[in-house]
Amino acid sequence: MVPYSVFLLVSGLLFTLAERLWPRSPQPVNRKGYGLDIVYAVFNAEVVGSLVAIWLGGLYAGTRFLEWREPLGLNTLAAMPGWVQILALLTVKDFLQWGIHNMLHRVPALWEFHKTHHSTEVMDWLSNWRFHWFEIVVYQAILYLPANLLGFSAPVTFGCAVVSTTIGHFAHANLRWHIGPLKYIVNSPEMHVWHHVHPEAGPVNRNFAISIALWDWLFHTAYAPADPPARIGI
Repeated sequence: MVPYSVFLLVSGLLFTLAERLWPRSPQPVNRKGYGLDIVYAVFNAEVVGSLVAIWLGGLYAGTRFLEWREPLGLNTLAAMPGWVQILALLTVKDFLQWGIHNMLHRVPALWEFHKTHHSTEVMDWLSNWRFHWFEIVVYQAILYLPANLLGFSAPVTFGCAVVSTTIGHFAHANLRWHIGPLKYIVNSPEMHVWHHVHPEAGPVNRNFAISIALWDWLFHTAYAPADPPARIGI
């Protein structure tokens, strides 16, 4: 976990600097809820993430489920270059996450957990970490088997985590950047801020993308007007 912790620290400092230079809306570093979000970041990234990984590893350690990788030819990806594996894992993982995220909004019992993430009223990169710990259980329990069945190595899994977390920080960041045609592929601040729109300020249940925005455009859940919403939160 040490390399990931260093990545979180360095990326956080870089995004904080970028938000000072190119803010979507002026706000202090120590904005409302900042201390709470630091607690969420440390707890979710360092504590819960590790515990869930240990739990899932132990859960499947005594089963023979993963022995199906070779008979089904699922180890093919493991022989490919690392960047191909990272791209493949990110694509599979992100599509599943898009579906899970959609479900978190539409199933009332799951929304009770997910609304913690939408409680932020002033958003920046650190808001990416404001979520209920149970979401990690839901996401990882569903994602664990596909990732392991395809035979991805630990370095590839780490690389995918770095890419997806960076995009998550970028999408939540208080940045006025517009990325042009890339908005159809990569999740971005101009799209994701509308996912957090307050119900009184615009349409809800849009822009479910975690990393890859393409899913929202394909399934007609994308919403990306030129200007940000007047209000976010619940």
